[in-house]
Amino acid sequence: MPNLKPKVSIIGCGAVGTRYAYALMIKGLARQIVMVDPNKKRLAGDVLDLSHGAPYVSNVDIINGEYSDIANSELVVITAGKSTLPGQSRLDVAKVNSELFKKIIPDIVKYAPGAVLLVVSNPVDVLSYVAYKISGKNEKEIIGSGTVLDSARLRYLLGKECRIDPKSIHAYILGEHGDSEFPVWSRAMIGGTLFKNYCLACKEARTCNHEEKLENIFNQVKNSAYNIIEDKGETSYGVGLSLVRISQGILRDENSIHPVSYLVKGYLGVKDVYMSLPAIVNSGGVREVLELDLDEKEQLAFKNSSQAIRKVLNEIGF
Repeated sequence: MPNLKPKVSIIGCGAVGTRYAYALMIKGLARQIVMVDPNKKRLAGDVLDLSHGAPYVSNVDIINGEYSDIANSELVVITAGKSTLPGQSRLDVAKVNSELFKKIIPDIVKYAPGAVLLVVSNPVDVLSYVAYKISGKNEKEIIGSGTVLDSARLRYLLGKECRIDPKSIHAYILGEHGDSEFPVWSRAMIGGTLFKNYCLACKEARTCNHEEKLENIFNQVKNSAYNIIEDKGETSYGVGLSLVRISQGILRDENSIHPVSYLVKGYLGVKDVYMSLPAIVNSGGVREVLELDLDEKEQLAFKNSSQAIRKVLNEIGF
């Protein structure tokens, strides 16, 4: 097998893994994509199907592979694990997926010791920490997809409400990728203007209860995954695209900033958990984390989120 660069390997190629591979090849970020999954028959069909479209998008070699084929990968993306079913929280599947990680992480490190690991499997904050502890790798090389998708959902909904291109809106969901996540309204901005000031200056300020609308928007964000899973059984397109954005930061050494899940070492008194903060991402993984000046309500939400994650880690023995 030729050693083409950049090389990205995907462990677990169900709905999320295949949507990510599809978005990755359209973006043209990788010259080689190795896909590893225990369902060999389905994977063979997906690889062939994706490969047939490659002439129209990018010069990429897609491999139906084994763990040994991930050697020399710059990036290994882990989507393997039990999916969240209707009625379940992301934390319900922690025990099963942590046991799976005990089996797959050693193989990943064995064959691709120099790769950055991007954990996507849920609960992502818990499993990112599990991957960090099992792998023995530097924490900078273990990243969780975190609240990148949640933040995109927030920007999308704010853009619709304010009739502003969401790419011009800077707003984060931080903390857990799950029920205890929270919006950072105190730092949200539109075109360089703090959101709270923008709302006061808006032409509809006199008739709009902006606090109520913002709370409603956040509730839509927090419940998005549950609603999508209820309707179609899984979420995949949005997360696939958000993973490509993180991958671009790594593969192109961009030093771009994303709210990924990363090891917290003392911010606001929180330490030894993975959770989302804005982080500078490059070819080495996370270069550094930006410690925002949160308001009192947001600080409390961050601490509560860390406690929710730590509780699950304790329950599964980490």
